Amino acid sequence: MSNLNVFKQPKQFYLIFSIEFWERFGFYGMQAILAVYLVKILGMSESESFILFGAFSALIFGSVAIGGWVGDKVIGTKRTITLGALILTIGYALLGVSASAGNIGGSGLIYVAMGFITMGNGLFKANPSSLLAKVYDQDDKRLDGAFTMYYMAINLGSFFSMLLTPWIASQFGYGMAFSVSAVGLIITVINFLMCSRMVKGVGSEPDLIAVNKTRYLGVVIGAVALSFLCSVLLQHLFYAHAILVVVGITIVVLYMKEAFKIQGLERAKMLVAFALMLQGVVFFVLYFQMPTSLNFFAIHNIEHNLFGLSVAPEQFQALNPFWIMIASPILAIAYNNLGERFAMPYKFAFGMVLCALSFLVLKFGASFANADGIMSSNWLVACYAFQSLGELLVSGLGLAMVAQLVPQRMMGFAMGMWFLTSATAAVIAGWVAALTTAPAGLTDANQTLAIYSDVFGKIGYATAIVAVITLMIAPKLTRIIRGETTGQTEAASA
Repeated sequence: MSNLNVFKQPKQFYLIFSIEFWERFGFYGMQAILAVYLVKILGMSESESFILFGAFSALIFGSVAIGGWVGDKVIGTKRTITLGALILTIGYALLGVSASAGNIGGSGLIYVAMGFITMGNGLFKANPSSLLAKVYDQDDKRLDGAFTMYYMAINLGSFFSMLLTPWIASQFGYGMAFSVSAVGLIITVINFLMCSRMVKGVGSEPDLIAVNKTRYLGVVIGAVALSFLCSVLLQHLFYAHAILVVVGITIVVLYMKEAFKIQGLERAKMLVAFALMLQGVVFFVLYFQMPTSLNFFAIHNIEHNLFGLSVAPEQFQALNPFWIMIASPILAIAYNNLGERFAMPYKFAFGMVLCALSFLVLKFGASFANADGIMSSNWLVACYAFQSLGELLVSGLGLAMVAQLVPQRMMGFAMGMWFLTSATAAVIAGWVAALTTAPAGLTDANQTLAIYSDVFGKIGYATAIVAVITLMIAPKLTRIIRGETTGQTEAASA
């Protein structure tokens, strides 16, 4: 298929592309500045803000399964998208109000805002991709290209918002910056409602029948109630973490129970998928350092210019989607050329290598800081380059890995389990990021640099050990996937 044919998509594709762009614009704009807002405006310590941000991210990923189920079984994909976007708009608007309120009620309102963002994102996130898949026939050759471009929408939205919202926050205040996120969601809702005829007849079974008003009202009430429950959990993190542990253990037990009900190659593949999910946890712990420890590292110890242009330190996060957009087509070509020689376990293993390098380069670069403890921004550019390439090899292929290895009858459950890896990692990431925080009152850049250098070095070396282990087991996992060994023996080895 020629490259030009990639752009010859059904008109419904471009509608779904646009709503994903604007929703991600709002979400990543909020994410880019939230931890900084918690510290600068609400007066939290960096450690408190990182742990809270980790729990917030965990609840967001944990709620995705709810939105997928509501869209598939209860009120329909399209109605769930609209409802999720509206609830997200309320959440971002409340963030703006909390920023305007400052310490007068702002610190209480922030939790309510985060609760609504959690449930709004949970309802929204899984459904545009589900709707997109339903636009195409199963054997449509345009599907791969469509999802590649769809992934580009996510990165375009995040790239522009991560550049824009930190600048607006510095020039006009955080209230205005969070309002920009709300505007992105308002555009999403208006755009989707005005063009709803384009996707008439496309969607899940509940989409194709008249709305059940009782069910819809029940979903709305349930979403609002869960939003307030999330806000309470974010104020009592022990209970949020306890719920995640219980849910995580339960899902792993159920997964293993299903795996050991079957024999041979199917069981072996499920165990390989579980091993790769554990690698996914390690990756996401590192990924969630971007809005937390790496963000504050840029504030404290990186020169605030990029290639000679003055930038807000939070804007460095835009390097992540920038590198992904640059590297995606290159990797796609490499995948096509290498074929099965670059199997999934090897992709995950090399992703771990790149993630280790992303932190070790900062450890190495600290030796070249100036006398004031400030490093060149080029070191952070290199860090984001390595991490973004690692993301494409691990996170970008996670759902494809699940689809390749897990039996069709367990696909929905396994997809939810993959998202649980992100939720688990988010909590751990908050604790890891908290290790980089300096003691209260310490502002000397040389001293903060020593702390960052030490922690980033430990992260890099620990990830390097994981990378070596994954490289060692990759050949065996690959043979299992290809069915080149006996199922039971290799399953036990895995």
